[in-house]
Amino acid sequence: MSSPETSPETSPEGEAEVPAEALPVVAPQLRALRRRAALTLEAAARSAGLSPAHLSRLETGQRQPSLPMLLALARIYGTTVSELLGESVADRDAVVRSADMEPTAAGGWTYWQAGAPGRGMQALRVHVPHGSQGDIVRVHPGEEWLYVLEGRLRLRLGDTTHRLAPGDSAHFDSLTPHRIAALDPGGVELLFVHTLLQSPTATLCLGPTPGETP
Repeated sequence: MSSPETSPETSPEGEAEVPAEALPVVAPQLRALRRRAALTLEAAARSAGLSPAHLSRLETGQRQPSLPMLLALARIYGTTVSELLGESVADRDAVVRSADMEPTAAGGWTYWQAGAPGRGMQALRVHVPHGSQGDIVRVHPGEEWLYVLEGRLRLRLGDTTHRLAPGDSAHFDSLTPHRIAALDPGGVELLFVHTLLQSPTATLCLGPTPGETP
């Protein structure tokens, strides 16, 4: 029979937890990667289905995370379980070729990944059709920068409305309520960079997926 020191502990739900010897690495990594993703403790815990107190205990080493918890947190933080465990990750490609940018639709918009995944910033090229999502107010942690390539954009920040033409840009705190809409019938093309990594494309300011509240 294995001794208590070598047996994997289990959570109250019966899930196997990360061995105790890994805690000195896991706990600070959890905190560092959450901060890199520009997430508050409350926001990260909510996305992972945990209480803020539980996540805080994981980050301080008072509790051991189960493997399903690590998988969920890795997805939210835009990284891998290996990085959460403090293991080195392979260097990501610095260059993204045009041929590798596959279009993806989200809420009526189309975007192309213009940067490597898992970075501290998310870079996109975005097409916003006319009349799509202009009434959706977005508020979330992080910062956003956008640059108008083609067409004209209406950007509402709080109570102020801005009209941007090709060559104009904007950089703002994403906690400021904001709306994005195309002014021209042909839509608007944007370069878009932000620091929000914890969720799928629906919450990259590209609008909600079916059944999701914006």
